[in-house]
Amino acid sequence: MSLIILHTTINAPLEVCFDLSRSIELHQISTKKSDEKVIAGKMSGLISLHETVTWKARHFGLWLQLTSKVTEYNAPNFFVDEMVSGPFKSFRHEHIFEIKEGHTIMTDRFEFQSPLGFLGKFVNGLFLKSYMEKLLTERNLVIKESAEGDAWRELLSRVEV
Repeated sequence: MSLIILHTTINAPLEVCFDLSRSIELHQISTKKSDEKVIAGKMSGLISLHETVTWKARHFGLWLQLTSKVTEYNAPNFFVDEMVSGPFKSFRHEHIFEIKEGHTIMTDRFEFQSPLGFLGKFVNGLFLKSYMEKLLTERNLVIKESAEGDAWRELLSRVEV
């Protein structure tokens, strides 16, 4: 198992950060480099408990599909999505939100296991863990920029309450 932990400080309300992290639209914006698109499950809006989403994206020159499901949910402080099917042997992504000194601290705890046994461990050590950390960091930057600016208003205004 590999573990990535990231902390992002955001000057925006906790609820906005929480909702942006669940936004299907924001996820697609943050993964433009890999041309990630939703192809099944929750197609738009904010993903919630027991909902699934299937993504198709290009990574390492290959088109890959991954389905994840929200398995734990405690708004607006915590949710977990886990891989149901896809290229990893497994993954669990904990999204944790708390207020410290007037700022939202968004913590990602991403634990994954590479496929292919020993070969997967080698690939992970060689580049996969750093690749995944970069993807999460880029996504968090989009969340931060959207929450601290006005982009969140448009993204979340289209959400059914």
